[in-house]
Amino acid sequence: MHPIETEKTTGWRGSRELWLEAAKQALLEAGLDSVKIQPLAARLGLSRTSFYWFFGDRNALLDALIEEWDAKNTGAFITACDAYAETIAEAVLNLIVVFHDPELFEPQLDFAVRGWAHKSDAVMARVNAADERRLDAIRRMFLRFGFAAGDADIRARTVYLVQIGYISMQVQEDRAARMARVPDYVRIYCDIAPAANELSRFHARLGFEPGQPASSL
Repeated sequence: MHPIETEKTTGWRGSRELWLEAAKQALLEAGLDSVKIQPLAARLGLSRTSFYWFFGDRNALLDALIEEWDAKNTGAFITACDAYAETIAEAVLNLIVVFHDPELFEPQLDFAVRGWAHKSDAVMARVNAADERRLDAIRRMFLRFGFAAGDADIRARTVYLVQIGYISMQVQEDRAARMARVPDYVRIYCDIAPAANELSRFHARLGFEPGQPASSL
């Protein structure tokens, strides 16, 4: 467990963002059943009553947690797919950045929310809707570069389902090995290998230098 530092609070009650961050950490560490008001208050060193300045009840907190997940993780896909690119290879690299940058997309949060969805029809509906939005963004990316509708759909599914497979299987990979596979992933996804300058920009965005010491993702 990683306690939230109380100096981040706004006044004695904390803040909405602080309660949300504590709820997210609890979800990631111990699952949905740990996201309860009293344990969160103890985690933050705040009174239980301070929670109600920001949320009506636990369900309101859970709703906000889902909203934050969707805004960040689904939003990252849409932003990346809509980003400027001169070639489809560069466009795919823009998307792959999302898979490698936890500041943009949190795979562990996606995993936790998908587990939560198995306990809640409402959350399952939100997850299914998010999957469709993400797939549609990737599909539109391929359409933008002239791929036929059916081809764009299959390629979008290939890209997305590979990534969801990484998340659902909790794959741990050596970073250098995973990055070394990127050019072949791009070639398989769109039939065009990325140019050297495109790969250089991709590496720079992630702060990666080929040949640097290996570390696990």
